[in-house]
Amino acid sequence: MKVPSALIDSLIETKGFDKEAFEKVHQSGEQITSVRFNAQKPVDQSTIFSVENNNEAIAFSSVPWNANGYYLSSRPSFTTDPLFHGGAYYVQEASSMFLEEAIRQSIDLSQSLRVLDLCAAPGGKSTLLQSVISDKSILVSNEVIKLRVTVLSENIIKWGAANVVVTNNDPKDFQRLQGYFDLIVVDAPCSGSGLFRKDPRAVNEWSEQSVEMCCHRQQRILADILPTLKDGGTLIYSTCSYSPMEDEDISDWLINDFGLESISFQLKNEWNIIETTASISRAKGYRFYPDKLKGEGFFIAAFRKENLSGLEKRDLNVKGKSERLTSKEIEVIKPWIDKWDNFFFIKQKEEVIAVPLYLEKDLAILQSALYIKKAGVKLGVIIRSELIPDHELALSNIINPLIAGIEVDKSTALEYLRKQDINIETNYKGWILLTYQQIKLGWIKLLSNRINNYYPKEWRIVNK
Repeated sequence: MKVPSALIDSLIETKGFDKEAFEKVHQSGEQITSVRFNAQKPVDQSTIFSVENNNEAIAFSSVPWNANGYYLSSRPSFTTDPLFHGGAYYVQEASSMFLEEAIRQSIDLSQSLRVLDLCAAPGGKSTLLQSVISDKSILVSNEVIKLRVTVLSENIIKWGAANVVVTNNDPKDFQRLQGYFDLIVVDAPCSGSGLFRKDPRAVNEWSEQSVEMCCHRQQRILADILPTLKDGGTLIYSTCSYSPMEDEDISDWLINDFGLESISFQLKNEWNIIETTASISRAKGYRFYPDKLKGEGFFIAAFRKENLSGLEKRDLNVKGKSERLTSKEIEVIKPWIDKWDNFFFIKQKEEVIAVPLYLEKDLAILQSALYIKKAGVKLGVIIRSELIPDHELALSNIINPLIAGIEVDKSTALEYLRKQDINIETNYKGWILLTYQQIKLGWIKLLSNRINNYYPKEWRIVNK
């Protein structure tokens, strides 16, 4: 792979850039695979990928800046791993996992936070954010592109959390929520030079004009979203671009035009992450070069908004309302949910949704300002005093652990995930959870003469 000479020329004066090593690592053809495990869905990591790798164990090594991140010695078939479909882990590029360290060093995670992941699809950073914020926090996971928000919702559902709201809005729409968020993460659309090794097609799409266009887009996105950050709140900005115009120059612009304060991180020498300083504001930024560490190209910087008012956050008027369940309907769904009294229940087109009680006001605020694609956990539909359970409930972390389940082998699990007919010897009748290595995959219904497969048809595995 030949890196564009214009990109090389633009990086010559950039701290940490080694032209020879940079070009060599891009010519090597090396591919790095890394995953981040879901702590709410524990699995036996020692054997997790052996079946997908022809029964040969895959070696694990820790991603040094992420508690649940691991490099894999080779790439298994994730598509044919039932644990992937059950949300036991997320396949994520290792450099971008540094977001966890950035958050831990820039905000008090023990607090109840309002968090926005603005450019969220396909969901890697959102699932990471959800894993580190407190149980009483809320994550708004937004994607502006309608087609991509469907993939985002699917990955949030697999992760299983109830305190996430998925939205489909342009950044300017959030200006209705002045001073609302404690933390905003903007992993901005960029020219993509940091992903050349991962996706060689990106080389042909890169140009100096693309870098300039992305820079202007990044400024528009940030200018639109900054009014929604509370005084004293934290902004984390990142790209997968090496270009200073999209990285350090944006830091200068944020500080000079908006008065933000740069936040610096404590790094370990063995990480080989390069701390840079923006030329005008002296803001700190952090570059990930693939010739220096095990990961792809990445840039990240953090900022704090000046607390001019001295107030923690401002209250907003609440206008949104949702149809609530009757007491009789609540009795129907209570047996399905763990600690049901920690939730309130709403109806949306006959579908029953459970939302944590502490998010009641926040959901109303968000409903009044944004288009919401998904909130809480969809439980199902009540028909004649019976709940027809939804797939979201099966994969969620709020399901009653006493709900009956049947453990199956990999062959049966894959038949289920392909939405094929499955055969199970059991005396159970009715709704049953199918599990693989104790990870919930979804619902089946056992009748007297057949087994109905309720895996969502739009999620089914189509390859052989």
